[in-house]
Amino acid sequence: MTIQSSRITTQNGRSVHASFFQPKQEAKAAVLVVPAMGIRQDYYAPFAAWLSNQGYLVATFDYSGTGLSRDGDIRRLRVNIFDWAQCDCDAMIDAVQARVPSRPIYWLGHSLGGQILGLVPNWNRVSKAVTIATGSGYWIENTPDLKWKVWWLWFVVAPLMTRACGYFPGKRLRKVGDLPRGVMDQWRQWCLNPDYVVGAEGQAVREKFAAVSVPITSFSFTDDEMMSARNTESMHGFYTTAPKTMKRIAPQDIGAERIGHFGFFRSRFEDSLWRHQLLPELS
Repeated sequence: MTIQSSRITTQNGRSVHASFFQPKQEAKAAVLVVPAMGIRQDYYAPFAAWLSNQGYLVATFDYSGTGLSRDGDIRRLRVNIFDWAQCDCDAMIDAVQARVPSRPIYWLGHSLGGQILGLVPNWNRVSKAVTIATGSGYWIENTPDLKWKVWWLWFVVAPLMTRACGYFPGKRLRKVGDLPRGVMDQWRQWCLNPDYVVGAEGQAVREKFAAVSVPITSFSFTDDEMMSARNTESMHGFYTTAPKTMKRIAPQDIGAERIGHFGFFRSRFEDSLWRHQLLPELS
């Protein structure tokens, strides 16, 4: 397995930093790992390396304005989640397809990465989508422990800090990570709407999600500290045309004490979640 780093130019003239994990043999398929909000691509590197060793070309990347794709003053960056989906993700699908033109492409979205497939113009180049810990961010449906924390975030912290700083200083606040103002403002609008993205953005966006027809497998976890079962059901319900397989896993099902919102990508789940749960979905 070798790793190649590259700058991928997007249609809006920006570029995203990507890493391509190339297997020793000819790749049997490609997997695009689409990150959660505020999570850098290096978080997914151990998982990507392992999956590449199973024979897949695996691509990871950072959204514009985050991680290694952050160039210049974040206060001056005019970007929102639509840009991430319609430009960054669109360009990444093109880049992956160019490397394995005759192989299927699988979309593996973590949290936000599973929410935005319906916004991606070239989603039809994807053969199958797998979502990990993905649900609607509507705050009323968040887990009980999180609900009142996000009330404080959405009604007090986010609007005050983005206005004062010109971006969301999440790293300093130990919440999510630094985010461009346009991203945080739009995400806040989604999370305050009962129908999340399709409610906040209107009928045209609702129809985009309904048009997605690729099979989707959802992995959610009973101890997810952010996404409730209702969040998960609601988000996947927007994909009204896509065939869906919903897999809800409790830690005790795999002999673990905890999985949570971020645990799937930890190496300790190599056998239980990666090999025995995920790989059958990619075969």
